[in-house]
Amino acid sequence: MEISQQVQDMKDKLIARRRDLHMYPESGWVEYRTAAIVAGQLSSLGYELHMREAACRPESRMGVPSPDVLRFHENRAIAEGADPAWVERMQGGHTAVVGVIRTGKPGPVVALRFDIDSNDLSESEGEHHRPAKEGFASRHDNMMHACGHDGHTSIGLGVAGILAARRDALCGEIRLLFQPAEEGSRGAKAMVDAGWLDGVDYFFGGHIAFKSKTLGEIVASVGGFLATTKLNVTYTGKASHAGAAPEEGRNALLAAAAAALHLNGINRHSGGATRINVGTLEAGSGRNIVADKAIMKLETRGETTELNGYMKSEAIRIIENAANIFDVSCDWELVGEAPGAESSEELIPLIRGAADQTSGVTSFVPHMELGGSEDVVYMINRVQQQGGKASYLLFGSPLTDGHHGVSFDFDENVLAIGAELLARLVLACQETTEPSKPCAVHAAKEESRR
Repeated sequence: MEISQQVQDMKDKLIARRRDLHMYPESGWVEYRTAAIVAGQLSSLGYELHMREAACRPESRMGVPSPDVLRFHENRAIAEGADPAWVERMQGGHTAVVGVIRTGKPGPVVALRFDIDSNDLSESEGEHHRPAKEGFASRHDNMMHACGHDGHTSIGLGVAGILAARRDALCGEIRLLFQPAEEGSRGAKAMVDAGWLDGVDYFFGGHIAFKSKTLGEIVASVGGFLATTKLNVTYTGKASHAGAAPEEGRNALLAAAAAALHLNGINRHSGGATRINVGTLEAGSGRNIVADKAIMKLETRGETTELNGYMKSEAIRIIENAANIFDVSCDWELVGEAPGAESSEELIPLIRGAADQTSGVTSFVPHMELGGSEDVVYMINRVQQQGGKASYLLFGSPLTDGHHGVSFDFDENVLAIGAELLARLVLACQETTEPSKPCAVHAAKEESRR
């Protein structure tokens, strides 16, 4: 069957899958139900499946929740229909899934990445909001697909179906990477460290909308990724009676508040754009008690990895000195980080050719600056460092609210466009004549399994 017709035949299924995932959003490292669906679908399509340590290096994960939190979400996923056998294989926050087609024929190694996690916010219940009006809004408190990752996962499973139907015509190796914990830049590095970008000749990632707000528009090459660092800070002081013995207290709230103000006063850098944001600050236990604890969550960003490094070091200096001023202790934890990157512009003609064949594509933009952060850069950089080519695409769609907004929603027609384009890109890469070299890291893994 011709690809465009196959995609049109699965369009309703893509939308239904997206809506199901939207109802049950799961944030980083607790995507048990989502990952179980992915694993089940890939297995049924005949993909070679990799999970747990084989998919994602445990010690490279950042910002993994506590064991109690992980267990709660494991149990909830099963209660909401996840196959217990898959969930058992993912226990402890091992929610990355990799599906592989090895053809046994010379050809390139092509990898695609799809992020699967949700955001930490509560979805709008307003009548104007389509998911609420049509009954597929989030059923989880403080979790919502407000960035389109439910759509990305649906697109990924669509691509998996298209390629599986053409298995006999494929050559080389296809790797589909379903990545947890993109939000907060916590998950991609662990999959890179597990070896899945080693030996890759062509890599593609992508995102619904962002700066591309017209359905049918394709942006072939995204650049301008901001490097970023995510920090959690805990100040610990000493509680005391605010009226009877204030001098005996050590005020963690004031230390955190002082840090928050001074963080926003960091000198900007002549080398380029920088950002900082204190996103949350929780402190104190009562109006008549000197606060003994404060928890602050913040992020830095920079136009380059070096500029972000400057912001990170300045932020840590201020955080630690605020503790000294108020005589409290301070612990900070790195919970997410990503460098900068640029797409390989040499891929633009290849992407244009695939876009020209894709149903629903109405316009083509060769390059666009992102101006945001995405931990896919770990994958892009790894592929490029080895001589491969990598690009990050945008699939245009109008939005009802900005990314990470409580009324976020996109045009679901973009799902079919994204699935068809990415499948056509894989097939276009198959036409390369130079066979890829075996991936040494992956070959070693296979030998150890034998």
